[in-house]
Amino acid sequence: MKLYRFLTGPDDSSFCHKVTVALNKGWLLHGPPTYAYDVETRTMRCGQAVYKEVDGEYRPDIKLGEY
Repeated sequence: MKLYRFLTGPDDSSFCHKVTVALNKGWLLHGPPTYAYDVETRTMRCGQAVYKEVDGEYRPDIKLGEY
């Protein structure tokens, strides 16, 4: 089955580390990163879609971060 996650975070090194952890767990990048201005916090936010092929059958209760 193919799993999909959308990682988000502030535009700083913590976001880069979050994506790096996912890549080292076997997740693959899906498209380019996105950036948006958060008016409420007056900061830039980042997003990156990732996916991973795993054995098994999809269930809505799967905890994607555990893969």
